[in-house]
Amino acid sequence: MTELQQLRVTAESCTMCRLSQTRTQVVFGVGEPDSQLMFVGEAPGRNEDLEGVPFVGRAGRLLDSLLDEVGIPRDTVYIANVLKCRPPSNRARQRDEIDACKGYLRQQIRLIRPSVVVTLGNFATKLLLNTTTGITRLRGQAFPWWLGATLIPTFHPAAALRGGEKVTQAMREDFRLMRQTLDVAAQPEPSRGEDEPTTQARLWN
Repeated sequence: MTELQQLRVTAESCTMCRLSQTRTQVVFGVGEPDSQLMFVGEAPGRNEDLEGVPFVGRAGRLLDSLLDEVGIPRDTVYIANVLKCRPPSNRARQRDEIDACKGYLRQQIRLIRPSVVVTLGNFATKLLLNTTTGITRLRGQAFPWWLGATLIPTFHPAAALRGGEKVTQAMREDFRLMRQTLDVAAQPEPSRGEDEPTTQARLWN
């Protein structure tokens, strides 16, 4: 069993926060464990809670479509959320829930070691960049990040479904930037030691 598989087993029996009492199942993450590209969303929704897979339903189909447009099959990337359990009725995420769960995501990123991390939406972007700046101002940029990765923020697919073509087009631009960043990165930047996280990663410690 790999370390990532062991981490999944641990997460699937996690009871560190109240969400363990209301979830159907843990939505740990899915995809290629050696991928150079990782997506990070917010939390599972109803469909994800039922199926145990992140980004299914309409939001997932839009994500798949945007990946297809830049020539990246979904099964070659890794997809996860900050929270591994669905908040009841998709209510706001609580600070103690984030604190209980963020270690799993940190370990996922450490084990997968992607070259590019794409954050989907305000919640994941603010957490991983340790910022209060909103996604509208941050998207369209590539940020040097933790363990030599580049972090690219974009809108959540659900926001594009609500916001129409303007938001979807912005996501297309961000996905082209993502593809360009992957193509020009012959190899990841030199890694930082795990005891030397960047400013953006300190929130995870």
